Amino acid sequence: MEEKLAEMGLTLPAPPPRGGVYKSVCISGTHLYASGHVPIRHDGTKVEGRVGENMDTATAAKAAQLVGLNMLASIKAELGDLSKLKCLVKTLGMVNCTHDFREQPLVINGFSELMRALMGPDKGVGARSAVGMMLPHGVAVEIEAIFEIDA
Repeated sequence: MEEKLAEMGLTLPAPPPRGGVYKSVCISGTHLYASGHVPIRHDGTKVEGRVGENMDTATAAKAAQLVGLNMLASIKAELGDLSKLKCLVKTLGMVNCTHDFREQPLVINGFSELMRALMGPDKGVGARSAVGMMLPHGVAVEIEAIFEIDA
């Protein structure tokens, strides 16, 4: 998976710091639960904004892709090796947006397209929800996911 990242011109950042009392990654049996991750740039700053107000759909989708990289960094820190990921089971994508914004699925595609590119169309595409809401610290996107792993 890391070779594919390099081919795409992408690198994993350092695992993001936790923002509360929780685990970034929790493993139960053959399932890995990734807590809500937000878009944190390599310099440590967060991508903030409200889609439909001061951010467009394409910029928010890039932020969702960045969430995927942050999530993979947390997973790698926990597992030691991303090749232990078997498949993506479920994604919950949350978009900080105006009440009349209707393109939440297009925003979360930034995350979903990254996972599909890295894991393939069968293993990298799972069930998904994409919703709009107000998010902590004004971040543009937050995503949590469930993966199946090699035990």
